[in-house]
Amino acid sequence: MVRRGGHMLIRDTLNANLAALSLDAQKRATKDAAKKAARAEAAAAKEAERKAEAMVLIKRVERNKRKYVTVVSGLEEHGLTLKDVAKALGKKFATGSSVTKTASGGEEITVQGDVSDDLYDWLLEVYGERIPEDNVDCIEDKPKKKSAGV
Repeated sequence: MVRRGGHMLIRDTLNANLAALSLDAQKRATKDAAKKAARAEAAAAKEAERKAEAMVLIKRVERNKRKYVTVVSGLEEHGLTLKDVAKALGKKFATGSSVTKTASGGEEITVQGDVSDDLYDWLLEVYGERIPEDNVDCIEDKPKKKSAGV
């Protein structure tokens, strides 16, 4: 009988340890969940800050004497697929549009023709919920005038 009682004692001790262990496991699980939530919040805040600082630049660049192209850069920072946006731009403005590599290793969209003002309005109209208006900047590259008489 004593042995059986000892066996019961061991089982009771084991059950108590298991119950305590499950409480500890629950506490750890809630701590881990809180840590994961904090990390997710920090990542979301960092992503929002990165998007807030990411600028979309629209440049008008002169090719030949009176020929211009419009270059758009910085769209990928706002989660847009450049290939899809280039295709939409080509359809919207009925012109050639492609994704090109830059010297710094990034990518940008080149649209044939001087469509910088219309493109600015179109970007804000179509992707206004993804790109804040303050983050879109229109730059016009003006060629230097040649000095007369030289």
